[in-house]
Amino acid sequence: MEKNRSNGGEHVNPAYDANLDEPPMYDETVFGNGDHRTVRPSVVSAFGHDTLDRVPNVDFYRNKGSVSGHRAVRPSLQELHDVFQRNGAVSVPDTVQDDGEGSMVTPCDDLESAVPIKDTKGAIKFGWIRGVLVRCMLNIWGVMLFIRLSWVFGQAGWGLGIVVIVLSCVVTIITCLSMSAICTNGVVRGGGAYYLISRSLGPEFGGSIGLIFAFANAVAVAMYVVGFAETVRDLLKDYDLLMVDEINDIRIIGCITVVVLLGISVAGMEWEAKAQIVLLVILLVAIVNVFVGTFLSPTDTKKSQGFFGYNSKIFLENFPPAFRDGETFFTVFSIFFPAATGILAGANISGDLRDAQRAIPKGTLLAIVITGVTYLGVAMCVSATVVRDATGNSNDTIATGMPCNFSSACDLGYDFSSCAETECKYGLMNNFQVMTMVSGFGPLIIAGTFSATLSSALASLVSAPKVFQALCKDNIYKILHFFAKGVGKNDEPIRGYVLTFIISVAFILIGDLNAIAPIISNFFLASYALINFSCFHASYAKSPGWRPAYKYYNMWLSLLGAVLCCVVMFVINWWAALLTYVIEILLFIYVTVKKPDVNWGSSTQAVTFVSAVSNALSLSGVDDHVKNFRPQLLVLTGTPRTRPALLDLAHSLSKTYGLCLTCEVFVGPRSEALEEMNSGMERNQLWLRKQKRKAFYAAVACEEFREGTNSLLQASGLGRMKPNTLMVGFKRNWRTAGIEGVQSYVGILHDAFDFEYGAVMLRMDEGLDVSHIVEAEDEMLKAEKEQRSLDKEMMRSAGKPKGLLRKSRNSSQQVLTTRVSVCAPPPAQVAKRNEELVVASMQFKKKQPKGTIDVWWLFDDGGLTLLLPYILTTRKKWKDCKLRIFIAGQPGQTEKDKQEMKSLLQKFRINCSDITVIDDIHIQPRPDSLRKLEDMIEPFCLREGSKDYAEAEAMKKEHPWKITDEELSSFEEKTNLQVRLNEVLQENSKSANLIIVSMPIARKGAVSDFLYMAWLDILTKDLPPTLLIRGNHKSVLTFYS
Repeated sequence: MEKNRSNGGEHVNPAYDANLDEPPMYDETVFGNGDHRTVRPSVVSAFGHDTLDRVPNVDFYRNKGSVSGHRAVRPSLQELHDVFQRNGAVSVPDTVQDDGEGSMVTPCDDLESAVPIKDTKGAIKFGWIRGVLVRCMLNIWGVMLFIRLSWVFGQAGWGLGIVVIVLSCVVTIITCLSMSAICTNGVVRGGGAYYLISRSLGPEFGGSIGLIFAFANAVAVAMYVVGFAETVRDLLKDYDLLMVDEINDIRIIGCITVVVLLGISVAGMEWEAKAQIVLLVILLVAIVNVFVGTFLSPTDTKKSQGFFGYNSKIFLENFPPAFRDGETFFTVFSIFFPAATGILAGANISGDLRDAQRAIPKGTLLAIVITGVTYLGVAMCVSATVVRDATGNSNDTIATGMPCNFSSACDLGYDFSSCAETECKYGLMNNFQVMTMVSGFGPLIIAGTFSATLSSALASLVSAPKVFQALCKDNIYKILHFFAKGVGKNDEPIRGYVLTFIISVAFILIGDLNAIAPIISNFFLASYALINFSCFHASYAKSPGWRPAYKYYNMWLSLLGAVLCCVVMFVINWWAALLTYVIEILLFIYVTVKKPDVNWGSSTQAVTFVSAVSNALSLSGVDDHVKNFRPQLLVLTGTPRTRPALLDLAHSLSKTYGLCLTCEVFVGPRSEALEEMNSGMERNQLWLRKQKRKAFYAAVACEEFREGTNSLLQASGLGRMKPNTLMVGFKRNWRTAGIEGVQSYVGILHDAFDFEYGAVMLRMDEGLDVSHIVEAEDEMLKAEKEQRSLDKEMMRSAGKPKGLLRKSRNSSQQVLTTRVSVCAPPPAQVAKRNEELVVASMQFKKKQPKGTIDVWWLFDDGGLTLLLPYILTTRKKWKDCKLRIFIAGQPGQTEKDKQEMKSLLQKFRINCSDITVIDDIHIQPRPDSLRKLEDMIEPFCLREGSKDYAEAEAMKKEHPWKITDEELSSFEEKTNLQVRLNEVLQENSKSANLIIVSMPIARKGAVSDFLYMAWLDILTKDLPPTLLIRGNHKSVLTFYS
């Protein structure tokens, strides 16, 4: 074989395609299923010969609307499997670009994948340092570092103080490990914590936490800005420069600050990032300033305020806790922990990161370590240099010979014993400005405080709109979709910025943020708890799709992290924790009820599947018991839309408590039937879900209808969860359906009994099949859609040459003609019949009026004939219907038979309004009733009785399906019984809402199919909706406990 080689387009093998070396050229092609795809001409594959198969390529695995590249569609299995037989030649599609419409076979309900492709050229993307590390460090290094850290270590001592910091870091590190696992399990888009939780646990959890997380960030902006404003207000107060008063100055400064921060944010992420770098530099200088200051010799003033430089006695004295004013370890921990809640600052802008999967784990974990070490370093330095209490009075030195045991300050020449009696203003316990005193240059600490508050406020101001925009894009709360729109190449959420600004200003103007602060902290902790639980849940589900690139996590450690977060929520504030849970539960319920049309492959789905398999296996190891019997229905509806009455009644029987399979048999050549069947599987199941019908759709393709039903009867279900009752509609057209149609229909009932199924048959005089109406509606909708499309095309073509306009108008006229022919009103008689059929088909969808369900329990079939109507009376739609029981009795024993039945029903604990004994069923039916039956079966009777033996045998051989005179004679009594039963049904149950009658059974090989159909027809003729029921003669009722 001659080898293929490429040299700049030059080739030796004629089969070689030069396009392989150049950017591919695509042509527009229409495939058999109607998809418009751009396909590449036939190419020589990597295997050296033409083939439809394609080598693995990342583009095949993208979501529709992928921001990182075009989605490609590999050749379908049908194209690979059928193309040679159909075309006799190879047409080789290469990587094909999706048309954006989704497949007809599998509807794409993933909103994430529907994001339109935008031009992201020039968009600002950050690496792990600027995007994650810097933001997280700035958010974690808050005002706590400069104002409250010394107080925390004064109260708890540096022994327990270390425990406070380490415990906080443990919670955040576990959360970071869980977050790292989740964000490395696939491409991470914008939305931060909301995106991670929603894609892992589903829209119910994600939607609830996303809203409160975005709100928490918006209010956090106000908190940080108020902290900044208070510091500025104190400076103005020191210099007597207050503008109005203390409260209003905070409001004025706060509003001005938010406006400036909003301007920086709206200017773009690049400007915001630059501002963060400037703030980081200031903050780092302030921190270094603290360390430097501890090594400088203290002045007398600083000594009087408790700062003596490094001293082992001070260090040892500050080791044990000294809780005061009702403080405990937990209250001190609750005050410090909010300082550690900035770990999501980088994840919240995940959509603006170059490589979120690498940046988030690396940047967040390093930020936690750096800030944790910084907090410990600063706290230990202060604990080794500053005493807990000091007066600030330079004259409080120890006179010669004066005793002093108050603190280690005594050994350093100062007596602060007065602090035991009166409250002092200095020292670790009393002075929040210890860092300013200790530092080498005090104003730098004020600058650091400004930097800490403004950087945190800026990070929250960016995070809230980004998270909120991601939530709105998913359209979980439809009313909020207005805020999904972004602006510019970075898709900036300008509307979200404005909303965050309004919320921030509102809370700044309201004032008291101390009350709302615990709630905000709990909102953040709830997010952390769900991130940890998401990691645990995904690991526990053991889904093959859970393959995080980050391996340094443990599912049980994640569960511990989730529990710790929940505990810390109550430690910080119990009522705020309860309020957080209540809000989250309410939002969870709302999203669950609304059922957003998204599918993200969450771990909740995976666990549900694992649980279902586990439960099914558990059931298979337990023998069936009569007390747990419930009807599991296999309903031959065809396409579910075409027999709504049958489906609605089946749904009433099974509801969510039993199995209901709506089944369809595609009859015809397998190649044609398979294509139709595959295209309808997902569509029909989706229709059932939208109609809130708790049922499964199943279909088979066979050459014959009975063969397909046979397959369904034998193979449907899983373990104990398999059908036990066949439900069909009555074949109204049996007299015109042909021999094969009737034999197939009756044969299905025989097969059901052979497989020990119960059988249920619904008869409605108006009929059940509305397929012709459904098809007409579909054609009308299709024609209207085509008309609208052509109208739009004509409007776009308004300024084009006349020839094109003429073509469009002709096409439009053709569609209009088609639409008129499809939608033309049918004849009056047909229209009336269709109207009655539509009304009847909706009968079981609505609540039933007050009335009765008449149960004609003529034969003991194990109790199914009695159980099904009882189940109906337990449903809301049927609760106003009372059961009436009719039984056959012997003349003269009516009362005895009635009492026996009443006793039996009492043992079964089934209530009924009346029991009627029919003791005249055995009498001969009226002549006019018999004449109806004779007219019904006359076309199918052989009438061989008047012929000689040879001729009669020849007739039987030629028409074996016909009803013979011998058969009529043998089953005369049973035939008359069906006629008589119809008469008594007409007399007693004509006004019932639903009639239930024991189904007669035809013995195989003895009763012909047409005679059996005549029995069923005459029995249920001219009656309200009637159910014929026959159990499999195994008990489904018991009176034992």
